[in-house]
Amino acid sequence: MAKTQYNADSITVLEGLEAVRKRPGMYIGGVGTKGLNHLIYEIVDNAVDEHLAGFCNEVWVSLEADGSCTVRDSGRGIPVEMHKKGVSAARVVLSTLHAGGKFDNDAYKTSGGLHGVGSSVVNALSARMDIKIYKNGYIHHDGYERGVPVISLEKGLLPTLGRTKETGTQINFLPDGEIFEKTRFKADWLKSRLHETAYLNPGLTIYYANRRAGEEEEIIFHEPEGIVAYVKELNNGKNSVHEPIYFKSEIDKIEVEVAIQFVDTFEENILGFCNNIFTQEGGTHLVGFKTRFTQLINTYAKELGILKEKDPNFTGADTRNGMTAIVAVKHPDPIFEGQTKTKLASADATKAVFSISGDFLQHYFDRNLEVLKSVIACAEKSAKIRKAEEKAKTNMLTKSRFSFDSNGKLANCESREAEKCEIFIVEGDSAGGSAKTARNRQYQAILPIRGKILNVEKASMDKVLANAEIKTMINAFGCGFSEGYGNDFDISRLRYHKIILMTDADVDGSHIDTLLLTFLYRFMPELIYNGHVFIAMPPLYKVIPSRGQEQYLYDDKELERYRKSHTGDFRLQRYKGLGEMDPDQLWETTLDPERRVLKRVEIEDARMASEVTEMLMGSEVPPRRKFIYDHADEAEIDA
Repeated sequence: MAKTQYNADSITVLEGLEAVRKRPGMYIGGVGTKGLNHLIYEIVDNAVDEHLAGFCNEVWVSLEADGSCTVRDSGRGIPVEMHKKGVSAARVVLSTLHAGGKFDNDAYKTSGGLHGVGSSVVNALSARMDIKIYKNGYIHHDGYERGVPVISLEKGLLPTLGRTKETGTQINFLPDGEIFEKTRFKADWLKSRLHETAYLNPGLTIYYANRRAGEEEEIIFHEPEGIVAYVKELNNGKNSVHEPIYFKSEIDKIEVEVAIQFVDTFEENILGFCNNIFTQEGGTHLVGFKTRFTQLINTYAKELGILKEKDPNFTGADTRNGMTAIVAVKHPDPIFEGQTKTKLASADATKAVFSISGDFLQHYFDRNLEVLKSVIACAEKSAKIRKAEEKAKTNMLTKSRFSFDSNGKLANCESREAEKCEIFIVEGDSAGGSAKTARNRQYQAILPIRGKILNVEKASMDKVLANAEIKTMINAFGCGFSEGYGNDFDISRLRYHKIILMTDADVDGSHIDTLLLTFLYRFMPELIYNGHVFIAMPPLYKVIPSRGQEQYLYDDKELERYRKSHTGDFRLQRYKGLGEMDPDQLWETTLDPERRVLKRVEIEDARMASEVTEMLMGSEVPPRRKFIYDHADEAEIDA
């Protein structure tokens, strides 16, 4: 209950870096693995900013054996001279929010790191941080524990460790276990991000090393062809329609760089970047590119007589089906939606990309007529398929537009306030029956599904839309779907702000989760990106001690800890499935918001997520087999 009095005593001032430790999610997006890896990205981004400024061509990134990470660059080194605050400028940068060189356009033309926040945030969220600055002929040294300095200054300046001819900054940090759920960096995510950075900066070489026991590895990321090589890599194994199209130019101090290649698989894969940061949710730069490209293709199609005057234009999705593209902008003062920069909001980026893309592509297509015709042929084929499949889609959606459930399975909740409502996708009628009895009818809906749904990665659109379980989910969610040749998805129509997958805690349950997530990722990815998808965590065991309180245990690791810590006899009950729980147990363990455990589904790397989904759920067996062999030691087998 809130205090009734609100006066001067109610105002809390968080000194130094306390605010970061109090609300880490505001700065790095969360305290899970995604936020943990974000610490490395912030330090790497600072090094890349030195490269963009023209002072750094090499970066070293190491995952150390003790769980820490080291990032070193060959840049100018953080300034170490006396700051007007009376201490070394490096101490100000590393221990003060909103202090840095990125507010000064003379120091950095463009930058990707958080303005004056990145390194100090990493410092605040690390158990320890050690800094060596190679500058002015000396190695300057500083150190912190949880953001608090542990190195004494000498007349306000950092002590030195010796002389050097090198320049640059080296930062080693160990994430704080008091802040993060896990402190083990995800190596695959890091490698993907570093490789991406190398593609976007062809003059930069990144040396990656993993020194953790059992994972030892060294890789050099250097891509002199830049984003052209990136597009080729994304299209690896697919039949390309033409050689990559590449252009780069600048207008109003905004640099625009684009690479495009069409392939014969009808899907759109456009990745946007601003100042080396992947804009996962797109933004104004992609709006400018897509709008101009669609206009051009429709204009050329009518000039060539492929579209008659009375024919409707190709849709944007038609013109881009088969397209793989990288759209990267360098902006001197970008505006993002949100601290973690997933969407660019700068209006001038639309104008710059629109103008540069239009000028170059018009010039290119005028001189490469065969490439133009092949691109228009992709749009023609897409439009024909779209029109045929829109009939099936319209029929399915129209029949049940105003019906929550076409087959009577859905037990809906009473509330119509989407923000408060949640829907459980439950495996099997037996568990569904228990869940319907156990739930809070006011805000919890239950949708039982029968067994394993269709694998949408292998199925054609008509089979997907004909599948009873998938149709029921689409109708229940109420927001339509987006895939392939059209986009009926509207997240504002979503009826439940929590979509919770509730399956048995065994291998079959995990398989059903995987099929459901594949469907959601391919047809409603915005639900995942906006944090609406969760996985329920039903317990595997119930322990009933001879003395003391009964307790639920969620996995074998918890059981092992219980065996070690508990004294006395106890009886162990193992749940083979949700259907074995009575309604009271199901409410207590899995449905009750006050006691349940949910896993939020997140996507750290959209490109990697798409590739892994295609590999694991698609038709090609050899890549899947290799992936399973390579990652077998990471699997948790249910005995």
